[in-house]
This record gives sequence, structure tokens and C-alpha cells, in this order.
Amino acid sequence: MEPRIVELEIRFTEQQAMLQQLSDVVYAQQRTIDKLRADLERLAKKLAGEPGLVDAHADEKPPHY
Repeated sequence: MEPRIVELEIRFTEQQAMLQQLSDVVYAQQRTIDKLRADLERLAKKLAGEPGLVDAHADEKPPHY
């Protein structure tokens, strides 16, 4: 019975380590997503504030209509 308990403890320890690695990856990804969202919001505000960047003819029908 002792070898089975040791084997279970080893597996448990390995799973804990893997879970910690996955948690670290998810945390890093979330930080990246948060940064990208902030960058996107900043760029959207900048784009909205500059009238020269908006296409003035966007609502017009194409000439072939």
C-alpha cells in the first residue's frame, strides 16, 4: 500500500506544478489582453478626435448606383 500512496503523492505534486504553470500563463495572457484593450481604447479616442482620419464619403453610394 505504501508505493501506491507515494505514487499518488507524486502525481498530486506534478499536477499542482502544472496547475501553477497554467495559472501563470493565464495571468500573463490577461495582462496582455488588458494592455491591448487600453491601447485600442486610446487609439479609438485619438481616431474619434481627428476629423481628417474619418472618411467623409463613407455614407455616399458608390458611383455605379
